[in-house]
Amino acid sequence: MNVKRMRTRNHRSSGSGSGGSSRHLNGQIPMNRNHVFDSHGPDVRVRGTAQQLFEKYLQHGRDATGAGDRVAAEAYFQHAEHYFRIMNAMTQAAQQSQQERAERQASRQRNVSASDEGNEASRGEDGEAPVRGEEPQPDIQPQPELSEG
Repeated sequence: MNVKRMRTRNHRSSGSGSGGSSRHLNGQIPMNRNHVFDSHGPDVRVRGTAQQLFEKYLQHGRDATGAGDRVAAEAYFQHAEHYFRIMNAMTQAAQQSQQERAERQASRQRNVSASDEGNEASRGEDGEAPVRGEEPQPDIQPQPELSEG
């Protein structure tokens, strides 16, 4: 009995040891525009960023359409669409992280201004902290003199 093993496209072991890829979290692709993908297309192996792969597969699809091979063209266009969706996911993730950063910064600004309001009572009229010796002095009522007697 001759049993052949099928060769998988992912040649790396996904074990939990040091042989596994630590760059992929929970099986998801890191949302980095400069991430380089290894793509195994219908008849070609392509390497590049999501933008580059999208453009390459789109061009292969146009070439196949021009050559009259509608089946190959459709396969290439489907690969192009896949990387187009990855680019959109990266854009959405970037916008979301930018919005979260802006919210954190606004929160920090509110916290700083709230702590500044507590310090305004000790500030002068121009908003600057008073120089030592120039602070407003408390009203001191004169004490009546004690008569000896």
